Amino acid sequence: MGMVGGIEDPITVSASALEKMRALMDEEGQGPLYLRIWVGGGGCAGFQYGFCFERTTEPGDRVIEKDGVQVVIDPLSLPYLTGVDIDYRDDLKGARFVVKNPNARTTCGCGNSFSA
Repeated sequence: MGMVGGIEDPITVSASALEKMRALMDEEGQGPLYLRIWVGGGGCAGFQYGFCFERTTEPGDRVIEKDGVQVVIDPLSLPYLTGVDIDYRDDLKGARFVVKNPNARTTCGCGNSFSA
């Protein structure tokens, strides 16, 4: 991890995840996009991850450059996402982004939600 704005880079993104992110962004087209990653209430373990593309950022957002992909994390999600590793897998369980979160006390069986 490298430094971002004087603070240690909070996330790691695998080469396969970056490749998929770029492909999805190319499909969206029409200029530069940010990939927003957030944590929200819900899921079977209490919190769940969310991913979406946006054209703008909000005040307080952390923008992190990852090999040509601009990842955005809001200030409320940042503590839950600090230290995560994001990967992309396409296997018998399906195609999906996988988040390994050292902050999670427990995770659900599907891997899409966690408790902190």
